[in-house]
Amino acid sequence: MAVNLAKKYQKAIDQVFTLGSLTKVAFGGKFDFIGSKTAVVYTLTTQALGDYTRTGANRYGTPTEVQDTITEYSITKDRSFSATIDKGNYIQGNLVKTTGAFLKAEMEEQFNPEVDTYNLAVLAASAASASQVETAAITASNAYEKFLDGMSALHDAKVPVKGRIAFVTPAFYKFIKLDGSFIKNSDLGQKITINGQVGEVDGCKLVLVPTSYMPANTAFIVTHPKANVNPMQLNDIKTHEDPPGISGAQIEGRFIYDAFTFSNKETACYQHKTA
Repeated sequence: MAVNLAKKYQKAIDQVFTLGSLTKVAFGGKFDFIGSKTAVVYTLTTQALGDYTRTGANRYGTPTEVQDTITEYSITKDRSFSATIDKGNYIQGNLVKTTGAFLKAEMEEQFNPEVDTYNLAVLAASAASASQVETAAITASNAYEKFLDGMSALHDAKVPVKGRIAFVTPAFYKFIKLDGSFIKNSDLGQKITINGQVGEVDGCKLVLVPTSYMPANTAFIVTHPKANVNPMQLNDIKTHEDPPGISGAQIEGRFIYDAFTFSNKETACYQHKTA
Protein backbone atom coordinates (compact mmCIF):
# COMPACT_ATOMS: atom_id res chain seq x y z
CA MET A 1 0.00 0.00 0.00
CA ALA A 2 1.18 3.56 -0.71
CA VAL A 3 0.18 7.13 0.05
CA ASN A 4 0.81 9.31 -3.02
CA LEU A 5 1.33 13.02 -2.37
CA ALA A 6 0.49 15.40 -5.20
CA LYS A 7 3.02 17.18 -7.40
CA LYS A 8 1.11 18.50 -10.42
CA TYR A 9 -1.71 15.98 -10.46
CA GLN A 10 -5.15 16.81 -11.73
CA LYS A 11 -8.09 16.73 -9.30
CA ALA A 12 -9.90 14.03 -11.29
CA ILE A 13 -9.87 10.65 -9.60
CA ASP A 14 -9.31 7.64 -11.87
CA GLN A 15 -11.65 5.02 -10.39
CA VAL A 16 -12.51 1.74 -12.06
CA PHE A 17 -15.77 1.40 -13.98
CA THR A 18 -18.73 0.35 -11.84
CA LEU A 19 -22.23 -0.96 -12.57
CA GLY A 20 -24.34 -0.13 -9.53
CA SER A 21 -26.70 -2.69 -8.05
CA LEU A 22 -27.84 -5.20 -10.68
CA THR A 23 -29.73 -7.84 -8.71
CA LYS A 24 -31.84 -5.86 -6.26
CA VAL A 25 -34.67 -5.80 -8.80
CA ALA A 26 -35.13 -9.57 -8.37
CA PHE A 27 -35.73 -9.34 -4.63
CA GLY A 28 -39.16 -7.81 -4.15
CA GLY A 29 -40.69 -10.11 -1.57
CA LYS A 30 -42.24 -8.54 1.52
CA PHE A 31 -40.47 -9.37 4.75
CA ASP A 32 -39.81 -7.73 8.10
CA PHE A 33 -36.68 -8.49 10.10
CA ILE A 34 -36.65 -5.32 12.19
CA GLY A 35 -35.68 -6.02 15.78
CA SER A 36 -34.77 -9.67 15.28
CA LYS A 37 -32.03 -11.66 13.61
CA THR A 38 -34.40 -14.53 12.91
CA ALA A 39 -37.90 -14.28 11.51
CA VAL A 40 -40.57 -16.93 11.19
CA VAL A 41 -42.86 -17.19 8.17
CA TYR A 42 -46.15 -19.03 8.45
CA THR A 43 -47.55 -20.96 5.48
CA LEU A 44 -51.16 -22.10 5.58
CA THR A 45 -51.92 -25.68 4.56
CA THR A 46 -54.71 -25.67 2.00
CA GLN A 47 -57.40 -28.34 1.69
CA ALA A 48 -58.14 -30.53 -1.30
CA LEU A 49 -61.59 -30.15 -2.84
CA GLY A 50 -64.20 -32.86 -2.43
CA ASP A 51 -67.69 -33.58 -3.77
CA TYR A 52 -70.61 -31.72 -2.23
CA THR A 53 -73.20 -34.10 -0.71
CA ARG A 54 -76.85 -33.02 -0.86
CA THR A 55 -77.89 -35.00 2.18
CA GLY A 56 -76.65 -35.36 5.75
CA ALA A 57 -75.11 -32.92 8.23
CA ASN A 58 -71.72 -32.21 6.72
CA ARG A 59 -72.72 -31.57 3.13
CA TYR A 60 -69.49 -29.68 2.35
CA GLY A 61 -67.38 -32.47 3.83
CA THR A 62 -65.96 -33.19 7.27
CA PRO A 63 -64.51 -29.94 8.68
CA THR A 64 -60.79 -30.00 9.51
CA GLU A 65 -58.84 -27.31 11.32
CA VAL A 66 -56.60 -25.18 9.11
CA GLN A 67 -52.98 -26.22 9.68
CA ASP A 68 -49.78 -24.30 9.02
CA THR A 69 -46.05 -24.80 8.69
CA ILE A 70 -43.29 -22.44 9.75
CA THR A 71 -39.98 -21.58 8.14
CA GLU A 72 -37.19 -19.69 9.89
CA TYR A 73 -34.91 -17.24 8.10
CA SER A 74 -31.81 -15.89 9.86
CA ILE A 75 -29.60 -13.04 8.66
CA THR A 76 -25.98 -14.17 8.37
CA LYS A 77 -24.05 -11.36 6.65
CA ASP A 78 -22.45 -8.80 8.98
CA ARG A 79 -19.91 -6.82 6.94
CA SER A 80 -17.89 -3.67 7.58
CA PHE A 81 -15.05 -1.38 6.52
CA SER A 82 -12.92 1.27 8.18
CA ALA A 83 -10.72 3.88 6.52
CA THR A 84 -8.96 7.11 7.45
CA ILE A 85 -8.08 10.26 5.52
CA ASP A 86 -5.22 12.04 7.24
CA LYS A 87 -5.42 15.84 7.05
CA GLY A 88 -1.87 16.03 5.81
CA ASN A 89 -2.55 13.58 3.03
CA TYR A 90 -5.74 15.43 2.16
CA ILE A 91 -4.01 18.81 1.90
CA GLN A 92 -0.88 17.56 0.16
CA GLY A 93 -2.87 15.19 -2.05
CA ASN A 94 -4.49 18.04 -4.03
CA LEU A 95 -7.67 17.87 -1.90
CA VAL A 96 -9.06 14.92 -3.88
CA LYS A 97 -9.39 12.43 -1.01
CA THR A 98 -12.75 13.62 0.27
CA THR A 99 -14.97 11.43 2.42
CA GLY A 100 -17.81 11.74 -0.10
CA ALA A 101 -15.65 10.59 -3.01
CA PHE A 102 -14.32 7.66 -0.99
CA LEU A 103 -17.76 6.54 0.19
CA LYS A 104 -19.16 6.64 -3.33
CA ALA A 105 -16.25 4.57 -4.63
CA GLU A 106 -16.45 2.13 -1.70
CA MET A 107 -20.14 1.43 -2.25
CA GLU A 108 -19.84 1.09 -6.02
CA GLU A 109 -16.61 -0.91 -6.15
CA GLN A 110 -16.97 -3.09 -3.06
CA PHE A 111 -20.45 -3.25 -1.54
CA ASN A 112 -22.66 -3.50 -4.64
CA PRO A 113 -20.56 -6.20 -6.38
CA GLU A 114 -20.41 -8.25 -3.17
CA VAL A 115 -24.18 -8.13 -2.68
CA ASP A 116 -24.89 -8.89 -6.35
CA THR A 117 -22.57 -11.90 -6.31
CA TYR A 118 -24.13 -13.17 -3.09
CA ASN A 119 -27.68 -12.68 -4.38
CA LEU A 120 -26.98 -14.67 -7.54
CA ALA A 121 -25.47 -17.48 -5.46
CA VAL A 122 -28.65 -17.57 -3.37
CA LEU A 123 -30.83 -17.79 -6.49
CA ALA A 124 -28.67 -20.62 -7.84
CA ALA A 125 -28.90 -22.49 -4.53
CA SER A 126 -32.69 -22.12 -4.59
CA ALA A 127 -32.83 -23.47 -8.13
CA ALA A 128 -30.74 -26.47 -7.07
CA SER A 129 -32.96 -27.06 -4.04
CA ALA A 130 -36.00 -27.12 -6.34
CA SER A 131 -34.24 -29.36 -8.91
CA GLN A 132 -34.57 -26.56 -11.45
CA VAL A 133 -31.08 -26.85 -12.94
CA GLU A 134 -30.14 -27.90 -16.46
CA THR A 135 -26.59 -28.51 -17.64
CA ALA A 136 -25.68 -28.23 -21.32
CA ALA A 137 -23.29 -26.26 -23.46
CA ILE A 138 -24.71 -23.04 -24.93
CA THR A 139 -24.16 -22.30 -28.60
CA ALA A 140 -25.49 -19.87 -31.17
CA SER A 141 -27.87 -22.58 -32.38
CA ASN A 142 -29.45 -23.56 -29.06
CA ALA A 143 -29.36 -20.44 -26.84
CA TYR A 144 -33.01 -19.50 -27.43
CA GLU A 145 -34.16 -23.11 -27.03
CA LYS A 146 -32.37 -23.44 -23.69
CA PHE A 147 -33.82 -20.16 -22.52
CA LEU A 148 -37.30 -21.42 -23.41
CA ASP A 149 -36.59 -24.56 -21.37
CA GLY A 150 -36.13 -22.32 -18.36
CA MET A 151 -39.30 -20.40 -19.07
CA SER A 152 -41.19 -23.69 -19.47
CA ALA A 153 -39.96 -24.85 -16.06
CA LEU A 154 -41.37 -21.67 -14.50
CA HIS A 155 -44.63 -22.14 -16.42
CA ASP A 156 -45.01 -25.63 -14.96
CA ALA A 157 -44.28 -24.24 -11.50
CA LYS A 158 -47.14 -21.73 -11.98
CA VAL A 159 -44.79 -18.76 -11.65
CA PRO A 160 -46.42 -15.55 -12.98
CA VAL A 161 -45.25 -14.67 -16.47
CA LYS A 162 -45.34 -10.94 -15.86
CA GLY A 163 -42.33 -9.70 -13.94
CA ARG A 164 -39.87 -12.50 -14.64
CA ILE A 165 -36.20 -11.54 -14.73
CA ALA A 166 -33.24 -13.38 -16.24
CA PHE A 167 -29.65 -12.64 -15.28
CA VAL A 168 -27.40 -13.53 -18.20
CA THR A 169 -23.66 -13.58 -18.84
CA PRO A 170 -22.12 -11.70 -21.78
CA ALA A 171 -21.41 -15.04 -23.49
CA PHE A 172 -25.04 -16.15 -23.31
CA TYR A 173 -26.26 -12.74 -24.45
CA LYS A 174 -24.00 -12.96 -27.49
CA PHE A 175 -25.22 -16.46 -28.35
CA ILE A 176 -28.91 -15.61 -28.09
CA LYS A 177 -28.41 -12.62 -30.38
CA LEU A 178 -26.69 -14.89 -32.89
CA ASP A 179 -29.31 -17.66 -32.64
CA GLY A 180 -31.07 -17.89 -35.99
CA SER A 181 -34.26 -19.28 -34.41
CA PHE A 182 -34.67 -16.26 -32.15
CA ILE A 183 -37.17 -13.66 -33.33
CA LYS A 184 -35.25 -10.42 -32.88
CA ASN A 185 -37.68 -7.85 -34.16
CA SER A 186 -39.73 -7.41 -30.99
CA ASP A 187 -37.65 -8.47 -28.01
CA LEU A 188 -34.18 -7.06 -27.48
CA GLY A 189 -35.27 -3.64 -28.63
CA GLN A 190 -37.60 -3.08 -25.68
CA LYS A 191 -37.36 0.08 -23.56
CA ILE A 192 -34.83 -0.29 -20.75
CA THR A 193 -36.52 0.05 -17.35
CA ILE A 194 -34.05 -1.40 -14.80
CA ASN A 195 -30.30 -1.14 -14.21
CA GLY A 196 -28.37 -3.56 -16.41
CA GLN A 197 -31.36 -4.46 -18.56
CA VAL A 198 -30.47 -5.08 -22.20
CA GLY A 199 -33.92 -6.02 -23.46
CA GLU A 200 -36.64 -8.63 -23.09
CA VAL A 201 -37.14 -12.15 -24.38
CA ASP A 202 -40.74 -13.32 -24.47
CA GLY A 203 -41.64 -10.70 -21.87
CA CYS A 204 -38.81 -11.69 -19.51
CA LYS A 205 -36.36 -8.89 -18.74
CA LEU A 206 -32.73 -9.67 -19.52
CA VAL A 207 -30.18 -8.20 -17.10
CA LEU A 208 -26.56 -8.46 -18.20
CA VAL A 209 -24.16 -9.26 -15.35
CA PRO A 210 -20.39 -9.83 -15.38
CA THR A 211 -19.37 -13.48 -15.62
CA SER A 212 -17.44 -13.07 -12.35
CA TYR A 213 -20.70 -12.31 -10.50
CA MET A 214 -22.29 -15.59 -11.56
CA PRO A 215 -21.77 -18.97 -9.88
CA ALA A 216 -19.21 -21.04 -11.78
CA ASN A 217 -20.27 -22.35 -15.21
CA THR A 218 -23.61 -20.53 -15.14
CA ALA A 219 -25.03 -19.09 -18.37
CA PHE A 220 -28.25 -17.61 -16.96
CA ILE A 221 -30.60 -17.61 -13.99
CA VAL A 222 -34.33 -16.91 -14.28
CA THR A 223 -36.49 -15.89 -11.32
CA HIS A 224 -39.44 -13.79 -10.17
CA PRO A 225 -39.12 -10.91 -7.67
CA LYS A 226 -42.06 -12.06 -5.55
CA ALA A 227 -40.16 -15.24 -4.67
CA ASN A 228 -37.12 -13.54 -3.18
CA VAL A 229 -36.27 -11.10 -0.41
CA ASN A 230 -33.05 -9.16 0.24
CA PRO A 231 -33.37 -7.67 3.74
CA MET A 232 -30.96 -4.90 4.73
CA GLN A 233 -31.24 -4.80 8.52
CA LEU A 234 -28.43 -2.31 9.04
CA ASN A 235 -26.88 0.15 6.60
CA ASP A 236 -24.79 2.34 8.87
CA ILE A 237 -22.09 4.70 7.59
CA LYS A 238 -20.34 7.13 9.93
CA THR A 239 -17.73 9.82 9.44
CA HIS A 240 -15.74 10.91 12.49
CA GLU A 241 -13.84 14.19 12.28
CA ASP A 242 -10.60 14.21 14.30
CA PRO A 243 -11.36 11.14 16.43
CA PRO A 244 -8.88 10.41 19.25
CA GLY A 245 -5.48 9.54 17.82
CA ILE A 246 -6.20 10.71 14.27
CA SER A 247 -5.74 14.12 12.67
CA GLY A 248 -8.30 13.88 9.93
CA ALA A 249 -11.38 11.82 9.20
CA GLN A 250 -12.28 8.22 9.94
CA ILE A 251 -14.97 6.59 7.81
CA GLU A 252 -16.68 3.44 9.02
CA GLY A 253 -19.46 1.35 7.55
CA ARG A 254 -21.40 -1.68 8.71
CA PHE A 255 -23.96 -3.68 6.76
CA ILE A 256 -26.17 -6.48 8.11
CA TYR A 257 -28.01 -8.12 5.24
CA ASP A 258 -28.94 -11.38 3.60
CA ALA A 259 -30.93 -12.84 0.73
CA PHE A 260 -33.52 -15.61 0.70
CA THR A 261 -35.95 -17.36 -1.58
CA PHE A 262 -39.15 -18.24 0.22
CA SER A 263 -39.15 -22.01 0.75
CA ASN A 264 -42.50 -22.49 -1.03
CA LYS A 265 -41.35 -20.42 -3.99
CA GLU A 266 -37.99 -21.99 -4.81
CA THR A 267 -39.44 -23.31 -8.07
CA ALA A 268 -39.47 -19.69 -9.22
CA CYS A 269 -35.69 -20.00 -9.65
CA TYR A 270 -34.07 -21.70 -12.63
CA GLN A 271 -30.37 -22.05 -13.39
CA HIS A 272 -28.72 -23.11 -16.63
CA LYS A 273 -25.17 -24.40 -16.24
CA THR A 274 -22.72 -25.06 -19.03
CA ALA A 275 -20.73 -27.72 -17.18
